[in-house]
Amino acid sequence: MRSIPLQFTALALAWGSSFLFIKEGLAGLSPAQVTAARLTIGALTLAVTAAVLRAPLIRDRRAVAHIAVVAVLLCVLPFTLFAWAEQRIDSAVASIINSTTPLMTVAVTLVALRSERPSRNQLRGLMIGFAGVLVVLAPWQLGASGSIAGQLACLAATASYGVAFVYLRRFVTPLGLPAPSVALYQVAIGAVLIDGWILLGDRHQAVASPRVVAAMVALGVFGTGLAYLWNTNIVAAWGAAAGSSVTYLTPVVGVLLGVTVLGERLTWNQPVGGLVVIAGIVLSRVPARRPPDDAPDRAVRSARTSPR
Repeated sequence: MRSIPLQFTALALAWGSSFLFIKEGLAGLSPAQVTAARLTIGALTLAVTAAVLRAPLIRDRRAVAHIAVVAVLLCVLPFTLFAWAEQRIDSAVASIINSTTPLMTVAVTLVALRSERPSRNQLRGLMIGFAGVLVVLAPWQLGASGSIAGQLACLAATASYGVAFVYLRRFVTPLGLPAPSVALYQVAIGAVLIDGWILLGDRHQAVASPRVVAAMVALGVFGTGLAYLWNTNIVAAWGAAAGSSVTYLTPVVGVLLGVTVLGERLTWNQPVGGLVVIAGIVLSRVPARRPPDDAPDRAVRSARTSPR
């Protein structure tokens, strides 16, 4: 338990710095090659972790098939979209837009899981959060925040995350599989898929400079490998709600690194819009108020004692 705060800090730094490492990797790699590097290194990291933890193999073919879907939606597609986007926009902006992931998850949940009725706070949080997205995108000053295509690619990536989390909850979580095993299979399958694409369809000539290699090792080991283990431990120790609060810190880390390391410049609307997005996330997670068990009795007593 004492190490959980350290793991929480490490997770915020790992995920927040991912956008810096992606930008550095793009100096010598294509977007797909960045994804392949981080997933391959991440899979190797998780394989070692699973071996140390003695995580069991997953032998159920249906479970593996579901995990393969998650691998595409949670790894291959969004990682590649973010890398493609960062060819066109700053890493700081990408990290801010990435903070919409919880909102996208709530939105997909409301559409896909009809049995879960949205609360007023969820609906209000969604409206506020997506208003923040518009502030970040700044449609009133086209081009001020970078390529519109790049920003939309980031939103498509967070939408893919949202679909993936709902799919994971619907088809994988009920199976009760060990988290290290699921993480390993997910990242390893993603690595196989994107590596196959690199071999067959990506003709970009990779330039593996020391800086690019260092960025990909950091992105693969920490942002794609150990981050899964840390996140699992945090959620197990603190619960999902407290564990997910790392979402509030990752854009802060991403913006600070983008400005201080890469010399990126922010316009006023980007941090302001990010704060509005976070406010929407916080509101969407506030549980709806329920009347206490004795509410009907108190209502009757009040009716009896009130003047007529």
